[in-house]
Amino acid sequence: MLPILAYLMGSISSAVLIARIFDMPDPRTVGSGNPGATNILRQGNKVAAAVTLLGDIIKGIVPVVITRLISGDPMILALTAAATFLGHLYPVFFQFKGGKGVATALGVYFGLSPLMGLALVFTWLATAATFRYSSLAAILTAVISPLYAWYFLPGAPFLILTVFVALMLVWRHLGNIKRLFSGREDKINLSRKR
Repeated sequence: MLPILAYLMGSISSAVLIARIFDMPDPRTVGSGNPGATNILRQGNKVAAAVTLLGDIIKGIVPVVITRLISGDPMILALTAAATFLGHLYPVFFQFKGGKGVATALGVYFGLSPLMGLALVFTWLATAATFRYSSLAAILTAVISPLYAWYFLPGAPFLILTVFVALMLVWRHLGNIKRLFSGREDKINLSRKR
């Protein structure tokens, strides 16, 4: 039951809701077409992007923390985390067309281990600051996440979870990977106003 509820919570699209609140175009119809914070930022609204990012992180944290309070079983925790993440990728409320899952995965990991969450944030920030590509930072952070899980979250269920999430994140970024190799990927641009 907990993983099902987690999937439903993961299915709530922060980007679509925030775009409506801020009277912005549906992020699925503009920019990259991805309902995520980066695409909201590309529309020039930093506040809406920050709120979207926070919303996606929180919806990753909440189901995991609730599950931890109810059951400490690592398998149930890992399944709840995976269900939340999959809800974001394939939301039942939005025709199963969701975002790439970076912020929700981060929230899930914060819920499982705040120290791992901080390590992932540091990795993303360091990569983004160095290369100026949000997608590259997400991909590299995803790839290294199983190593962090091995250190911060001992146990097979969590290692399997992080490998699964990492593979899904890389798969969801295949278009970005192609654009990175061809030199057509957009860099992070914080100079847009609003």
